[in-house]
Amino acid sequence: MAFAADKKIEKRDLPAAVQKAVDEQAKGAEIVGYSKEVEKGKTSYEVATKVSGHGRDLVFDSKGALLAAEEETPIDSIPAAAKAALEKKAAGGKITVVETITKGKVVTYEAQITSKAGKKSEYQVDAKGAEVKE
Repeated sequence: MAFAADKKIEKRDLPAAVQKAVDEQAKGAEIVGYSKEVEKGKTSYEVATKVSGHGRDLVFDSKGALLAAEEETPIDSIPAAAKAALEKKAAGGKITVVETITKGKVVTYEAQITSKAGKKSEYQVDAKGAEVKE
C-alpha cells in the first residue's frame, strides 16, 4: 500500500525494464496507479492493480525484477496461527485490510489495524504467527 514516502508517477516515468515487467506481471489486471519510492538509497517502483475486485500491488526494482507482490486477502483464508496473531494484535481495534505478501519464496501476512482510538498501524506475521520486522 502507498505511504507518504511514495511519489505518484506515470507509467512513462518507469524505467523501460520495469515497464516490460509490469506488462508481463499485470496482464489482465486493472492498473490503478504507479509510484516510486526511495528507501535507504534503493529505488523501487510499485504498481497498484485490481484483480477480480481486490487490490494486488507489485513492487519492482529498477531492473524490472519483482521484489514483492502484496495481495488483499480475506483473513479467513490465511493460516490459523497468522490469523490468531493478527487478531490478538488488533485486540479491540479493527482489522481493515489483510494482505498476503510474497517476496521470492517467503510469504508473510500483514494487517492494517485501526485501534479503538482511531490510530492506524500495520503488523506483519509469518505463517506461524511470529512478528516479522521489515
